[in-house]
Amino acid sequence: MTVVSSKKIIILAVLIVIIGGLAFFLYQPKKIDYNTQVKPILNKNCISCHGGVKQKAGFSLLFREEALANTESGRPAILPGNPDESELIRRITVSDPEERMPYKHAPLAKSEISILKQWIKEGAQWGEHWAYLPVENEPIPTSSNKWIRNNIDQFIFQKLKNENLSPSTEADKATLLRRVSLDLIGMPPNNSLIKNFLQSTSTNAYEQLVDSLLASPAYGEKWTTLWLDLARFADTRGFEADRRRSIWKYRDWVINAFNNDKPYDRFITEQIAGDLMPDPNDALYIATAFHRNTMTNDEGGTENEEYRTAAVVDRVNTTWSGLMGTTFNCVQCHSHPYDPFKHEEYYKFLAFFNNSRDEDTQAEYPLLRQYKTEDSIKLREVVKWVNQNVSEQKSKEYYKFLKTWQPTINSLQCDQFVNGALISSWYAGLRNNGTCRLKNVVLNKKSQVMYRYNTKHDGGNWLIYLDSLGGKLLKAVPLQNTKGSWKVAVSNIPETDGKRVLYFKYHNPGIKSPDENGVVFEWFQFGENFPGKEKPGFDSTFKYFNDLLYADVETTPIMIENNAEQFRESNVFIRGSWLEKGPKVTPGVPHILNPLPAGAPKNRLGLAMWLTDKKNPLVARTMVNRLWEQLFGTGLVETLEDMGTQGSAPSHKELLDYLSYKFMNEYQWSIKKLVKEIVLSATYRQDSKVNENLLQKDPANKWYARGPRIRLTAEQLRDQTLAVSNLLNDTMYGKSVMPYQPEGIWRSPYNGDKWVVSTGGNQYRRSLYTYLKRTAPFPSMITFDGGAREVCIIRRIRTNTPLQALNTLNDSSYIIMARNFAINIRQNAGKDPSAQIKRGYEWMFYKPITTNKLNALIQLYQTAFNKFSKDKNATNEMLGGDSRNANPETAAMVVVANALFNLDEWVNKN
Repeated sequence: MTVVSSKKIIILAVLIVIIGGLAFFLYQPKKIDYNTQVKPILNKNCISCHGGVKQKAGFSLLFREEALANTESGRPAILPGNPDESELIRRITVSDPEERMPYKHAPLAKSEISILKQWIKEGAQWGEHWAYLPVENEPIPTSSNKWIRNNIDQFIFQKLKNENLSPSTEADKATLLRRVSLDLIGMPPNNSLIKNFLQSTSTNAYEQLVDSLLASPAYGEKWTTLWLDLARFADTRGFEADRRRSIWKYRDWVINAFNNDKPYDRFITEQIAGDLMPDPNDALYIATAFHRNTMTNDEGGTENEEYRTAAVVDRVNTTWSGLMGTTFNCVQCHSHPYDPFKHEEYYKFLAFFNNSRDEDTQAEYPLLRQYKTEDSIKLREVVKWVNQNVSEQKSKEYYKFLKTWQPTINSLQCDQFVNGALISSWYAGLRNNGTCRLKNVVLNKKSQVMYRYNTKHDGGNWLIYLDSLGGKLLKAVPLQNTKGSWKVAVSNIPETDGKRVLYFKYHNPGIKSPDENGVVFEWFQFGENFPGKEKPGFDSTFKYFNDLLYADVETTPIMIENNAEQFRESNVFIRGSWLEKGPKVTPGVPHILNPLPAGAPKNRLGLAMWLTDKKNPLVARTMVNRLWEQLFGTGLVETLEDMGTQGSAPSHKELLDYLSYKFMNEYQWSIKKLVKEIVLSATYRQDSKVNENLLQKDPANKWYARGPRIRLTAEQLRDQTLAVSNLLNDTMYGKSVMPYQPEGIWRSPYNGDKWVVSTGGNQYRRSLYTYLKRTAPFPSMITFDGGAREVCIIRRIRTNTPLQALNTLNDSSYIIMARNFAINIRQNAGKDPSAQIKRGYEWMFYKPITTNKLNALIQLYQTAFNKFSKDKNATNEMLGGDSRNANPETAAMVVVANALFNLDEWVNKN
């Protein structure tokens, strides 16, 4: 044998070994994936009986440690590595229907049994769900195609390629102009932007348009509408009485935050814990109204603690569903049946919110008190004097008290009434010789009591006893007649040690009727006398202090934390009932997610730090998903409210993580930069036309082979029509307004509130300023899928009902808009009806009308004109009594304008 032959044999042998090894490696059976293969089988067939809610036979499949634990039989049902000896496998394969699982249901498919067997053989490992893993910087695909404009398109193009689809061409300029304007500012752009974009030949014309829209004040208003759904913003409190709530300054804060592109991590932090940030100003306090939008039940006879607790629970659920896209509310009553969250973890999280100061009071304390200019100067002087003459800490305490009237003790904490009662569940009321109790009052170093009360009687005395009605009289306080109005008063008290129980008695010999109320208290504040009495300038400073107590102020409900004296402990609620308290808990976060950052305080500020930590896997993903949904109609995860195992799988997980990582790191939480990247993509700019192939392969546009085509929101529909009809009042900020609404919508028990149509053009302001009464929301908003905002609205589900067409065809607001639009086009487009219709269409859509549409509208015009020519009353009615334009030609054009406002292409974003 030659040397060459020997070498060939050796090489051949080596190649055989390599190829054999490669074949062995390539054809190794792929390891079972728990999340995609095992968990769907368990969730569908097993978890309803063997999960967080039920654990029949002592067997749970929710957590690995539970699944491998002993069952009621004394043995585990799963033996990792040994499927043949595992009771679970025996029970899903046994032929006896009384033993076979799932019980009284069809047996598992052979393929499912095979998966479970192989999974146990491989060690029965649990896998973490994708949404609970940290966000990582995804590698960007590197396809080469002239359609691709940015990295978003790389991800989309790769998926389209995998699905044997091709992207659509770019939409025409007019379509892009309308689409991006509706998406970024929620209505048409101004005439100058329209003209500049349509006439520009620059390759950067579209990007310049996007930059202009992002810089528009209307941008903040549009995106605030989205956030108000999450924040459950309303102008009333909900429940039966549904009284008014003055919280509109929170809406203004959100508008400014979006317009200023406040980084999203800061945006969240200020809303969760603005009051706990260093030296909070008015804006930081107002931001916390995010969690004061909860409903409150101020009907007489309700249990205040029950509804206080309900508000705290709502804050927990809103934080999870709104900011983290997770159905954490399930865990209130039991461990989550599908996701790795335990019952106790719900209440550890609830403890972050449970120490808040609000208590379902009529005045909705705590409130931010915002002074007028003169009083703001006095406040600055008081704070400055206390800082210079007492201490910086004291100056902060007095600033906080004058701005919030906190800390106080609400009189609804009083109990054990005799000849007295808790009036309307809010106020402690005492008749002559009536008594009540106030528990847990810390009196250490307290030398005065400040109180807010109301009495119509002279000669009354408030007697304060220690520990019992037979105990030591701490103070007898004469009560001046306030003539039925509320008054803040102060009385010195002797210093007493400890946390004490106080008993109150009201005595007034001048009251003869045993049923007549003598005094009503709202709150108490036990503290020190105003300090620095011996210092120069004390008298003028103390006068300013008293002036500020009685100042005429605007107020906004805000979050304030209890101080150490009023600290509220938290417990697990057994089966979710606030009446059945279990073990005590302290603030904490679920073990499956990132831990609290090192050094984070265990309060709402620490919670905000945890939420905005870049290790948090949910916050950035949830916001990116929500922004995508706003622009494309569906999120990358369709179920915005649930990114857990029972939610929809992401259509483009890698793209979601790429954008989430970039949002946090490269863009430093800038929403405007993220939105700009999305709308500049070729994916967003595609034509929305659909063909048979696309309808067959991707009817829901899940893979984005075409542009978005979705029905506009209630706000967009109304605002674009107001704008094109030249009626829109673009005044920003301020109290909510009342556009036209039919009589009889409101039925307000107790308070007699009525819908009073705004005047002076305020009835034509943007829709986000419309007054929202929870028990009777504005009808056209509800018709087009807006909500009552009783709870956090994660996404609006678009519907298609006859009521919607009836609304845009017949609602007085739309008739008024059509009337104004018709008059404008008749005044600015010559005398020929055909020319007028053409001009009107171009104002709406920025492009010429097609012949078919024009002919149909001319025919409609002629039919209406013939009718109005013969009916003067109908003409006058159509024009609302406007004698200047009461002619058949204008009346007929109103009908055409109304038809234009009902075109499919006007109601939808194409």
